[in-house]
Amino acid sequence: MSVRLKDVVATNRMTLSETTDPDLTFRYVDIGAVSQGRIDIPDVEQRFETAPSRARRLAEPGDIVVSTVRTYLRAVARVPKTVEPLVFSTGFAVMHPHEDRIDSRYLGYFCTSTPFIESVVARSVGVSYPAINASEVADIRMNLPPLDEQRRIADFLDTETTRLDALIASRSSQLELFAVREAAALTETFEVDSTPRVHLGYLAQVQTGVTVGGQRPTKGLVERPYLRVANVQADRLELATVTSIWVTRQEAAASTLRPRDVLMTEGGDLDKLGRGTLWNGAIPGCLHQNHVFAIRCGNRILPEFLAYFTRSMRVRAYFAETGVKTTNLASTNSSKVRSLPVPLMSIEQQRDLAAAADGVVQSAVRLRSAIELQSTLLAERRQVLITAAVTGELDVTTARGASA
Repeated sequence: MSVRLKDVVATNRMTLSETTDPDLTFRYVDIGAVSQGRIDIPDVEQRFETAPSRARRLAEPGDIVVSTVRTYLRAVARVPKTVEPLVFSTGFAVMHPHEDRIDSRYLGYFCTSTPFIESVVARSVGVSYPAINASEVADIRMNLPPLDEQRRIADFLDTETTRLDALIASRSSQLELFAVREAAALTETFEVDSTPRVHLGYLAQVQTGVTVGGQRPTKGLVERPYLRVANVQADRLELATVTSIWVTRQEAAASTLRPRDVLMTEGGDLDKLGRGTLWNGAIPGCLHQNHVFAIRCGNRILPEFLAYFTRSMRVRAYFAETGVKTTNLASTNSSKVRSLPVPLMSIEQQRDLAAAADGVVQSAVRLRSAIELQSTLLAERRQVLITAAVTGELDVTTARGASA
């Protein structure tokens, strides 16, 4: 039987009013805390008086929340049981199932299925910030089998998605282990205890970048592409989105990158702080933001050697000890970068160690790519299974019997 969602659910039925007790406490869930099938409940409680004005939607365990903004993110999930009450952003449509018509678990699976997500995206309005009205969501049609069949489908999907989620989690654990293994192998490569060490500042220049939003004259400016912190990852560059900036010619000259500069970010996650990434000159005339350091090696140190050396545990420990730490984040400065102890060895030795490190990294890349592919295929299998079950393409009784 085909029905509209509004025939079997109540949408946004409970909302906090302006007369709510200002001392009411709850956990506030914003759009960013919800992904497809998952809600990351914040650790910090909010008081109504100081909570964001968007904190208005009340939800009960078993309700389904569907993001009505940035719908391409597929932020849809089933509300879990919690000790503290949850309040969701007004950017969600909260759907409460009529229990005599629809099983909450079945509704949750339907709302994460491909046809539902595609319907939400297709009905959304806007390009950069697509959005949909809650009434439009409630108007989407769905296949509604009898309640006992809904429960059989939900039971089957509970079992199968739990199994697939466990496999995906194991692949994630493998990636973490491979990262530790890679770091250990790189550390062993660069552990040459008898080699003297000098500060990096004696071997290379540390160039600071251009300040975004600074005061500039209105004439005589030139437009240049520039790298932001988001472009510089721990082991690669993300150049799909590179913005530009208008600067003076003097600023451009002082902040222009050169091929084989080693890039470091000033701040970010503690485990990524101080990791070097080699610039290959992919964008001619590219500048870098002042939160990205460009290390220009002299004739006594190879950029490839330095970039790989910064991934070793010794360097990780240096920046962990000298960095200024806040909650989950850390920062460094150009003086500390210049003071980094670096092995003083011949160019030939550096070249050999860089080649050995490259072998370690390339092997890790291949293993990581294989595991990430497996995780992707498992996630796709999960999505296909949900869609097939709730659309009736898959007979779950037959599927259960076959898998048993």
